[in-house]
Amino acid sequence: MAAESPTTDPASLRGVVPPLLTPLTAEGDLDVSSLERLIEHHIDAGVDGLFVLGSSGEVAFFEDAMRDRVLREAVRIIGGRVSVLAGVIDTQTRRVIEHVKRAREIGVDAFVATAPFYAITGPEEVENHFRAIKQAAQLPVFAYDIPVCVHLKLGADILVRLGAEGVIDGVKDSSGDDVSFRRLVSLNKLAGAPLTLLTGHEMVVDGSYLAGADGSVPGLGNVDPAGYVRMDRAAQAGDWDTVQKEQDKLAALFEIVFQPVGKVGPAAGVGAFKTALWLMGILDTNTMSAPMTALEGENVDRIREVLTALDVDVVR
Repeated sequence: MAAESPTTDPASLRGVVPPLLTPLTAEGDLDVSSLERLIEHHIDAGVDGLFVLGSSGEVAFFEDAMRDRVLREAVRIIGGRVSVLAGVIDTQTRRVIEHVKRAREIGVDAFVATAPFYAITGPEEVENHFRAIKQAAQLPVFAYDIPVCVHLKLGADILVRLGAEGVIDGVKDSSGDDVSFRRLVSLNKLAGAPLTLLTGHEMVVDGSYLAGADGSVPGLGNVDPAGYVRMDRAAQAGDWDTVQKEQDKLAALFEIVFQPVGKVGPAAGVGAFKTALWLMGILDTNTMSAPMTALEGENVDRIREVLTALDVDVVR
């Protein structure tokens, strides 16, 4: 189990919860030394939790043994200083429950799960899926709304109802649907706010706070967690001028994901995050999981140019 209880109850977690990247060696194994530096980079910035084995953590590319090792090392390094949310993302309920059981033994604080995918499902299957996860979890469960990957949008009505019934405790919204998110916020308020609502869109966190979000899960937060923490604290204080200024800075930094040529999906986005952290000296490599390959050559040069233009310290 974690060395001590986290400072924030994961069931009511709010603030900045970056989806932790998974540093890899040149051979594709877990790079524990880089993971330690990356976690300290986050904790030094004041993040409120860490989401391990999310999309940015390349969870879809890992076999079960690798998932367990990443979780075990992350829990050990974090040592209870912040809450650890474990991604238990898989195609169907039985596989997710197996991930839940192993992650609970490792000592995580909460779980993050998508709707089932590959096999076509509807509202009944989604409900059954999350009810089964909650029963197995015995810990807080966050629903991960990411239709670009699972090809199903989680409806606001069902999410709030499951929240009111205690089946889920929060939502990580990566749907890109601002109208749906605003409706989710409104319905959640009307139901007494049973859900913690976190946005996964790093470019519009300021708008999400204005809509009523409780926090963010920004992939770019791996590169600049302190910027997202400053924005969050300013939002809590009602200092919207600072919120906008911090978001503008982060939007400029987000340009790194548009620099790679010949790459798509996580190979471009997560690849850019890893490359930036490698250039900053926090990661020892920018290796990606097979079949993806690391950014190199002019793609790296373009990311370096964005960082140096923003006065980010680079060592490579």
